[in-house]
Amino acid sequence: MEENYPSRRQYREEREEKQKIKRRFRSIVFRTMLVFFIFGILVTGVFAFTAMAYVKEAPELNPEQLNSPLSSTIYDMNNKKVMDVAGEEYRKMVPLDQVPKSVQNAFLSVEDVRFWKHHGIDVKRVAGAAVANIKEGFGAEGGSTITQQLVKMSYLSPEKTIERKVQEAYLALKLEEKYTKEEILEMYLNKIYFGEGAYGIATAADVYFGKSVKDLSISEAALLAGLPQRPSGYNPYQNPDLAENRRNLVLSLMQEHEYITEEEKKEAQSIPVKDMLKKQKRKNTYNSFTDRVIEELKEKGLHEDDLYTQGLKIYTTLDPKAQAFTEKVLSTDDYISYPDDKFKAGVVLVETKTGEIRAVGSRNSEKKDVQRGFNYATQLKRQPGSTAKPIMAYGPAIEKLKWSTYEQIKDEQIELNGKVFKNWNNRFHGNVSMRTALQWSYNIPAIKAMQEAGPEEAKKFAEKLGIPLDEIFPAYAIGGFKDGVSPLQLAGAYAAFGNEGVFNEPHTVRKIVYLDGKEKNLQPKPVQAMSDYTAYMITDMLKTVVTEGTGDMANIPGLPLAGKTGTNELPDDIYGSGVTDAWFAGYTTRYSAAVWTGYDEISQDSFVKMEDSHNAKLIFKHIMSEVSEGIETTDFTMPSSVEKRTIGNRVELFVKGTAPAKKPATINKPVKKNIEKSKSEITEEDEEKQEESNEEIEEEKRESSEQEDSIEQEKKPDPNVENEKQKKPDDSKQKPPSGEPGLGNKQPPEGNNGQGGNNNRNPEENKDGNDKGSPGDKDSPPSQEDKGAGDSDESNEKPPEQGSPSKEDDG
Repeated sequence: MEENYPSRRQYREEREEKQKIKRRFRSIVFRTMLVFFIFGILVTGVFAFTAMAYVKEAPELNPEQLNSPLSSTIYDMNNKKVMDVAGEEYRKMVPLDQVPKSVQNAFLSVEDVRFWKHHGIDVKRVAGAAVANIKEGFGAEGGSTITQQLVKMSYLSPEKTIERKVQEAYLALKLEEKYTKEEILEMYLNKIYFGEGAYGIATAADVYFGKSVKDLSISEAALLAGLPQRPSGYNPYQNPDLAENRRNLVLSLMQEHEYITEEEKKEAQSIPVKDMLKKQKRKNTYNSFTDRVIEELKEKGLHEDDLYTQGLKIYTTLDPKAQAFTEKVLSTDDYISYPDDKFKAGVVLVETKTGEIRAVGSRNSEKKDVQRGFNYATQLKRQPGSTAKPIMAYGPAIEKLKWSTYEQIKDEQIELNGKVFKNWNNRFHGNVSMRTALQWSYNIPAIKAMQEAGPEEAKKFAEKLGIPLDEIFPAYAIGGFKDGVSPLQLAGAYAAFGNEGVFNEPHTVRKIVYLDGKEKNLQPKPVQAMSDYTAYMITDMLKTVVTEGTGDMANIPGLPLAGKTGTNELPDDIYGSGVTDAWFAGYTTRYSAAVWTGYDEISQDSFVKMEDSHNAKLIFKHIMSEVSEGIETTDFTMPSSVEKRTIGNRVELFVKGTAPAKKPATINKPVKKNIEKSKSEITEEDEEKQEESNEEIEEEKRESSEQEDSIEQEKKPDPNVENEKQKKPDDSKQKPPSGEPGLGNKQPPEGNNGQGGNNNRNPEENKDGNDKGSPGDKDSPPSQEDKGAGDSDESNEKPPEQGSPSKEDDG
């Protein structure tokens, strides 16, 4: 058993070994702590040295900058001043003794409850913000007091940097030494921004309630106190529910800090925000554009209150003449005969090569006294209809599969994922070229093209053009998007086709210059979204759409122009001839524009009638004509990656290396006199030539027969044609003839089989009146599930039992 116990010597050796291990561990711990201690001293020293450097660079306390709000100035594309963000009438000042205690307490409750106790910096609040910043990243939460906010608004840039925070804290301490608490609170209340262009508490009381500050109720004071954190987000005119929640939070804080009683809180919270507000004033000419400027700067990380209080110089892309003309087209009947005041429209004009937005237009209210409203040019989300086909179908097919403009696609009824797809009048056209399919906006070829390229390929193609998609279905090929797009997005996407495949994100701001002279460049970087051959071949086909297809009403003689129409079918429960949305997107080498027209809500009394579905094309035509007047607009240049082939009498485009080889000419050798005359040996080339000759003869016979039929039909009176004769060619203000959106009096040829130029002949040869319009432009389904995709009729007539004539049989 003695072998189970260690000897005394072994025991001593083991103990000494354990002590050595402990000593080594203590040594490691000590050295580690020493390293951290030294590192801490160094960091503290470096930080202290850096902080001292920041302090030395801090600006002086200028009283003039403290006492007046510094509105930002907007400059146009030529660096000329356009306007201040707010005018002098929005700068009312009020002494603190005229501001009721209830109003003061509302602001203190939500912004700085320990204002009367600290000396410029609230240590407790800073500690809480520090914890949040460690968890969520620097800048996640601010610990600024009212004094610090006043310093930031008056002297510093709004960027969340260590330098600015150090200078902010230093200047806040100096400010508290120089001014009393009452003076600081007075300057703050007269300087902060409340939205709607209103600086200071006195202005805000007048703008929102039409009252003097001394007459504000507790509920009104709480509403105003909640606005400075997010003036746009909590805007009671635009977001009354959010504004009401924010007001109720302020009232709860007031009760928590014993500024009001529980009963006063409940009474103030019971008042609906909508009932508290006064009517708004009308916006000025540039507001549609400046609204987008504000949104864009917010997207880039700039707070709206900084925009109105930091004295920024904002250099934009605005073309004042284009903006003024766009507003005039949308707000008057001088150019377009709008059906009623509820008819909405949105348009964005961008420079094709840069993506710089030149004008933003929104026809958004039947009330002329409304100052701020929904921007249909930038905030709208609607299904784009056939304007999606170049983006979702034919663009991806050319890019990935290198299809030519002559690629043959069979137009026939198809079924995908249990859904039946067809054209609007249930007609099909057999094999058609891709050019013809796009020219007359057939649905089936577009769906097939996207399926051939691959839905994921189409999704990636759209995303590169600034149109992100969470999911994709076959109906997306014809514009049946789940969430829709805006004219802003569509204008940017189409501009890339006109810019050799280079996409520039549409933007209104070039750069901003801060009060301290620092500049920030906000221009996005160009992205090669597609090959130059894809961009050019799409453009060439879209030129055909404008000159010979559904977009002919938007054509501008003498201007190289490409574009596409788009409409969406009416719901099944709406009867009548019309659509829910009407679009037109187009471009030259200089400008690109997208136009949407429609109504907020679709009902039996409010939908786009067929005669009004042309307004999108006319709006585009007027604006594009105006901005292109007097300047040279070059045609689109064919890149070396594209080659031409003449098929029939139509020039078609091929990706270089994919065009069919030209057949060599056959040379017949002379017959020798001393040889007996006989039939020449027939070669394979001779047979091909004879077959081509026979086909040409048959084609000529077919065309001759169709022309004779057309002449017979022309003998019949056509009221649309008669009306067109009486109408001046360029008098676009007159109502266009009824029919499918985008066609005018043109009709797609019957029996179109996509064979070169013969199937692309002038559609006016068919005037029998059977087709009311191009099959396939009223294409987009009502939802992403492909419900009714492409199967809309030219009109949803009332059933016979309701006293209306039955649906005309176009078959």
